[in-house]
Amino acid sequence: MSYSKKHIEADKVNEPMVAYVTAGSLNPFYNLLGGAKPLIISNDFDIIRIAREGFPKHVLLNLAKKISLNIQELAGILHISERTLQRYNDDDIIKTEYAEKAVELARLYTRGAEVFGSMDKFKKWVKSPSLIFNGEAPVSLLDTSAGFDMVFRELGRIEHGIFA
Repeated sequence: MSYSKKHIEADKVNEPMVAYVTAGSLNPFYNLLGGAKPLIISNDFDIIRIAREGFPKHVLLNLAKKISLNIQELAGILHISERTLQRYNDDDIIKTEYAEKAVELARLYTRGAEVFGSMDKFKKWVKSPSLIFNGEAPVSLLDTSAGFDMVFRELGRIEHGIFA
């Protein structure tokens, strides 16, 4: 059976444009996580591995410090009580679900710094109430995956000059 070029083109799947973290943009991301482990992040699968394996509590606290979140804000985003978070020793590996949220935070803040041109500008924006988010600060939405999606989408709009 022979297919014409036109037939083959019709069979292609068109995927929506999505902002991905690429290997070239991983260094700022990795720096936010504080060099969790002595490994090289060369692709998205390395990020998945980091989230699955988890990392020490001190890396999580270092991330919070770099992105200017206090322990109460961090605990709220991770869905963990402050007390439970404080009970972990600095070298204890945090659970996968918390590590995954921390990876998402690092991805978001890396992306935000790219869009705003600096981490400081993004940190100011993410903590400022906005009409786009019903008067809430974007950081207050980060306790849900839908909130993360909303903030990522808004960063895309800002990057492309689309203002609501």
